[in-house]
Amino acid sequence: MKKTDLEKNLGLKINGKLKQGASATRFGAASGEVPDRREQRKLDAARGLIPFAVKLEGDLVTQLRTQAETQQRDINELVAELLRRGLAG
Repeated sequence: MKKTDLEKNLGLKINGKLKQGASATRFGAASGEVPDRREQRKLDAARGLIPFAVKLEGDLVTQLRTQAETQQRDINELVAELLRRGLAG
């Protein structure tokens, strides 16, 4: 390999590491406060939570997000409560 190729590869490695390091604090939390995805999955599993993906219309999602923001709640909690109400009724 040429010296320029080695320098280019080194630069790509540095850029990759910079991109990975920035993701932990991009949501405004300190790096130690936000668990990574694997840890979050373990925490969710311990609480008995199971990921459940559905496809919804855009206007329905907008309504859910607005309602969650006005009530200052997590959207997961809001959807769970609405599903419980709907299934009970």
